[in-house]
Amino acid sequence: MFYWFLKTIVIGPIIKLLFRPWVEGEDNIPDEGAAIFASNHLSFSDSIFLPLVVSRRVTFLAKSDYFTGRGIKGRLTAAFFKGVGQLPVDRSGGKASNAALSSGLKVLRRGELLGIYPEGTRSPDGRLYRGRTGVARMALEGKVTVIPVAMIGTDKAQPTGKVIPRIMRVGVRVGKPLDFSRYEGMEDDRFVLRSITDEIMYELMLLSGQEYVDMYATSMKDRLVSAARAKARELQEAAKPGSAAPELEEALDAAEGKARPAVDAGDAPKASEPALDDDEGDGPVVAAS
Repeated sequence: MFYWFLKTIVIGPIIKLLFRPWVEGEDNIPDEGAAIFASNHLSFSDSIFLPLVVSRRVTFLAKSDYFTGRGIKGRLTAAFFKGVGQLPVDRSGGKASNAALSSGLKVLRRGELLGIYPEGTRSPDGRLYRGRTGVARMALEGKVTVIPVAMIGTDKAQPTGKVIPRIMRVGVRVGKPLDFSRYEGMEDDRFVLRSITDEIMYELMLLSGQEYVDMYATSMKDRLVSAARAKARELQEAAKPGSAAPELEEALDAAEGKARPAVDAGDAPKASEPALDDDEGDGPVVAAS
């Protein structure tokens, strides 16, 4: 009840008025029966815009962090997700993954639509990353079709970390249902699961126009975090007295009009031999941007 109250009376009309979301491929959405929406994941708002443009109810598997937050913001977030019927998923793997699978299958067995983000997390840079095979296993065990869905522009409307979205049009592109019944009974074959998942990601790539990266988004996020930490340490070291990078020290000395000593005194220009001007030789080296 709360789901429809938010969608049709409170949030839905306002979002439609402000963002005017467009939809392509509505004919590919079944009027009845269970199916899986497999979507790319660019923004937190993906889980809002997609259900908004689908006349039927869509239940998403949402990360458990949304249900365990502290403080006023955490409680409000948890209440919102619970109210719209979203299901918490523990992404730590192992038994937690089986619990998520079981929760998703319950939705499908009720004949409803289930939303899944095969990448497992939001894209860190707008590119499409390798899919997790959970979507394939769920499709085979639930005996349902997979409908690829591409969210367009949601990362620009609400980038990661931005609370207040930018008012602009966003889009939803729905692809043709993918039938994997030919693999029935093979849900324990990891090669089959990978093949199905890759086929889904290929369709998402075509629908979204995103560049595909054959690695997990979580791995890329870890790399970016490590690089940022290394850069922060480098800057901290450079900020210490006497620890500046040679290039920075040279620039500071030049600004103060100091001459840096030559590495080898024998190579230093003699008083009777004028040093080369800056415009002699090959000229200054231009760094590539």
